[in-house]
Amino acid sequence: MSQGKFKKLISKKAKKGIKNYPIATVAFYGPNDKIATKVVCGIFKDKDSEVEPMKKWFSKSDLRKSEKILSEVLAFIEENKVKSVGMMDGIIGCPHEEGIDYRNGESCPKCDFWKGRDRFTHEKLH
Repeated sequence: MSQGKFKKLISKKAKKGIKNYPIATVAFYGPNDKIATKVVCGIFKDKDSEVEPMKKWFSKSDLRKSEKILSEVLAFIEENKVKSVGMMDGIIGCPHEEGIDYRNGESCPKCDFWKGRDRFTHEKLH
């Protein structure tokens, strides 16, 4: 498949809206709003379930342009017989995890771009 084809296939599934379970969520993260170095896909089996399974992919380059990684995301979605996909187009925050990579309540020491910024609008908060 041509580059961009897998992202289009995932986006097409997301545009259909949330209709039924299982539901996959797809989120992109990066050190700034220009490059996605992490994608996370989690599956909700039903309305009362926790996200399980969940899979994470990492890259030093923008994985939104990686045919290999996006094909793996699509395969994960299909393997779990997902009926609906929720996905944001943009990058929604730092790829590092609060409480794992840095202390709870603090800003990531590696991603200056996100300090004091809204994850969704990317605008400065103060």
